[in-house]
Amino acid sequence: MTDGLPHCRAAALQDAQVGRRWLIEELWAEQGVGIVGGAPKCCKSWMGLDMVVSVASGTPCLGRYEVSTPGTALCFLAEDDAATVKSRLHSIAASRALDLAPLPIEVITAASLRLDSPRDQQLLDQTVREVSPRLLLLDPFVRIHRIDENDAGQVSGVLAYLRQLQRQHHVAVVVVHHARKNGSVASSGQALRGSGDFHAWVDSALYLRRVRDGLTMSVEHRAAAAPTPIPLRLIAGDTPHLEITDPEQTPDEPAPDHLADNVLAALNHAPTPLSRSALRAALHVRNERLGDTLTNLANSGLISRVGDAWTPVPVPLPQCMPGNGTT
Repeated sequence: MTDGLPHCRAAALQDAQVGRRWLIEELWAEQGVGIVGGAPKCCKSWMGLDMVVSVASGTPCLGRYEVSTPGTALCFLAEDDAATVKSRLHSIAASRALDLAPLPIEVITAASLRLDSPRDQQLLDQTVREVSPRLLLLDPFVRIHRIDENDAGQVSGVLAYLRQLQRQHHVAVVVVHHARKNGSVASSGQALRGSGDFHAWVDSALYLRRVRDGLTMSVEHRAAAAPTPIPLRLIAGDTPHLEITDPEQTPDEPAPDHLADNVLAALNHAPTPLSRSALRAALHVRNERLGDTLTNLANSGLISRVGDAWTPVPVPLPQCMPGNGTT
């Protein structure tokens, strides 16, 4: 018996699992730590709560991704009051024809939680021990500490605590975190605000970004291939919730390859030049895409501006060649 670190022969180590074990198939590793990241107003909290309802109910996340091992979910939402949290959870559950009441979802109602505070770390550890959740959601990171997010040493200390929590209690830890306002969409993990330790820390990560009027969610894993980016939208109405959309086009909007043709057809059939607002109403197209298409058509010499409206440029008739029988 020694006082050193525990160790054993390599051959005695636990065998690796055949294939990746999932909490939520393709989206989140079993007992994995990670980030739901993105710019403000990208529905990060809705995504985190969708995961909470999915794990607690055993229903597919986003209606598609199966939950392998359902169980209790524990969450702390620092920016939303209790009524908002309940309303959102109720809406997501109702969208799946579920009653919220019997679902094993526990909400931490403390006024604040600081992951850099030894006292709060101890309280959270004790709560996780008592609840034994399959998933712990902390939303958002910026509201649950007082460290300098750009200081790698301070950030690594908090992330190390969460990793320890995950290993000790065998719980998946989901942290909602903001991306930089000018963050690169090509490298979503590196676009997270603060230290690069965040990106290095994750087992699984979901990155949301706005794409015109919709959302796209990119997925990354430490030890598994990622699915293709997932197009999403927030459904309004009596039961707001996220849903996967058709990746090709949004409802009532011409496919991208045909928009220029549709604009030209509308202008050619109109008795007078059409304003941008008139074109939007006729074509059911988003303002940004229409603006880009009008600019491209104008640069190509196919349309021209008349005041605040647009008109097609007449195609010149071919010139008659001598000797072809015309005068």
